[in-house]
Amino acid sequence: MAEIGIGIVGGGYMGKAHSVAMSAVAALFDTALRPRLEMISASSDASAEKYRASFGFARATSDWRKLVEDPRVEAVVIATPQKFHREIAELAFALGKPVLCEKPMGASLEDAKAMTAAAKGHANMVGYNYVRTPATQYARKLLKEGAIGDVTWFRAEMTEDFLADPALPTTWRTDGMANGCIGDLAPHIFNAALALMGPIDRVNAEIETVHAKRPGGTVTNDDHMQMMCRFSSGVMGHIYASRVATGRKMGYAYEIMGTKGSIRFDQEDQNALWLYKMDGPDATRGFTKILTGPSHPDYEPFCQGPGHGTGYQDQIIIEAKDFLTAIHTGQPVWPTFQDGLSVIQVTDAALRSAESGRWEDVSHS
Repeated sequence: MAEIGIGIVGGGYMGKAHSVAMSAVAALFDTALRPRLEMISASSDASAEKYRASFGFARATSDWRKLVEDPRVEAVVIATPQKFHREIAELAFALGKPVLCEKPMGASLEDAKAMTAAAKGHANMVGYNYVRTPATQYARKLLKEGAIGDVTWFRAEMTEDFLADPALPTTWRTDGMANGCIGDLAPHIFNAALALMGPIDRVNAEIETVHAKRPGGTVTNDDHMQMMCRFSSGVMGHIYASRVATGRKMGYAYEIMGTKGSIRFDQEDQNALWLYKMDGPDATRGFTKILTGPSHPDYEPFCQGPGHGTGYQDQIIIEAKDFLTAIHTGQPVWPTFQDGLSVIQVTDAALRSAESGRWEDVSHS
């Protein structure tokens, strides 16, 4: 098993998650590449050193450029706010280094296009972790196999309530559209829609700021959004995202109806998938709760017991496994930067629709 030096830019919420994942992934999945925690960077020397000591990195720096340029850093994980993504990724790719970038990959459509162009010829992935639960991976398999017949309708939501209280003060999350609901939260569920249903051709969206004034100033982005969409397959759908959905903590949920059955999922119960099939007499038909276990994708490395479950950190470990696989094999592993660009293209169309009040086409170029 060969070692690979990992550098992580950012040590906060996602920086910690990726650090833990890189520490654990080889033991769980017996990957061909074993990560070596080489260097971590943060906004100050003090915070970088704190993260280094806590997570087990060999070195720390407050200059992300030193990290990316260091010869012992052989792959880069970007866990910073979106506005920094492009510059970091472009430098890493210019040096021939693989990149795993947190979603939603840049602060604009222009950023996403530039990053995708720079990624060509290099291992690259975008960090959409929720779609990697064993349950959702299994849902994708069921759809591919035609388990519910021809899909007729799709509904999905990404609902949380971390800004539901109007007394909460302004932060970076309340400033700029890239940090709003449609820019920062909705991409997760856009990614789910693309993964489950395929490309989206056109959208009709609305966005709204529920709490325009907060202690500290004015909110300059949206609190929630709703969107009708038409997939390239012809199926129609509806997507809702909110950061003010009172009572919802991790409402990454979807419902898919077909001619022979239906599928339902809710991330707040991430180890269960609900399947309805039009089999047998009417009196016994109903949704079956499928508890994930070793027979479902990427479950067994964590636990041999069905129904025991996986958690949030496990999704990031699966992500790390896929990134290392892409580096080792030289073959792209979904979602690549091109897939990340597809999400941003949906976001761009939704913003244009919210402004025009009309249906808008999604660019696929």
